[in-house]
Amino acid sequence: MTNDVNAETVREKVRTGYAQIAQHGSERRKSSCCSGMSAVDSEKLARQIGYSVEELAVLPDGANIGLSCGNPSALAALRPGEMLLDLGSGGGFDAFVAGPKVGSTGRVIGVDMTSEMLAKARRNAVAYRERTGLNNVEFRLGEIEHLPVADASVDVVISNCVINLSPDKPQVWREIARVLKPGGRVAVSDLALLQPLPEAVREMVEALVGCVAGAVSVSETERMVWNSGLTDIHLNRKSGYVETLVEGQDPLYLKIIPHLPAGRTPSDFITSLEVRARKP
Repeated sequence: MTNDVNAETVREKVRTGYAQIAQHGSERRKSSCCSGMSAVDSEKLARQIGYSVEELAVLPDGANIGLSCGNPSALAALRPGEMLLDLGSGGGFDAFVAGPKVGSTGRVIGVDMTSEMLAKARRNAVAYRERTGLNNVEFRLGEIEHLPVADASVDVVISNCVINLSPDKPQVWREIARVLKPGGRVAVSDLALLQPLPEAVREMVEALVGCVAGAVSVSETERMVWNSGLTDIHLNRKSGYVETLVEGQDPLYLKIIPHLPAGRTPSDFITSLEVRARKP
């Protein structure tokens, strides 16, 4: 019972934080999932972590609210006609990037547990359809630990800086394995730990909502993926992402730095991690 209560407390903190982001936008928030940057800086960050000008051009205004720590659509090497699932889809950023790649014969489903984010994504979907002429993206309310998607029904699962927020990450990976078709693949960008965070950082609510306090080690991430039944696992650390946020005076990381040991920086503890795997 205690674990269930703690898990729901974590979900409620995350849900509240992301509802505020959805309502107020990147330019007004004090801290965010993986960035506290302004709308202009969010576009700059997106280019730095691998999104092309062409990918960003199809996005509805306001879809990029600076919550990314990688480009999972690029990792997934998407093909026309594929069915894709985006975990923690937020305002629809990665879903809209993926839509043109899977084309009119493909489908993108975004899942998010925050109703305010879901409403924002559905509003953005109207502009996406007008801009691209495609009607291939939908959004569903749900938790990534209990996906509202049928067994063995999707070709690709992506997620961008979200799984670390879950209080039950092994269950998330089991759900990914459940919904993937045999031979299906997963491409995730997330935050992971290179070494344990100081206790003061883990206790900060800002760090929790900021994709930091809930992160686990690179080796634990690999173990969870393997235990879910997925194979062909590839992990790639991208430490430059955290350094970019620190150099950009990200509000979250400015709060973290005073709680670190003298002479240490956030990138000594935290890395962006690309995870690719396949269902046998």
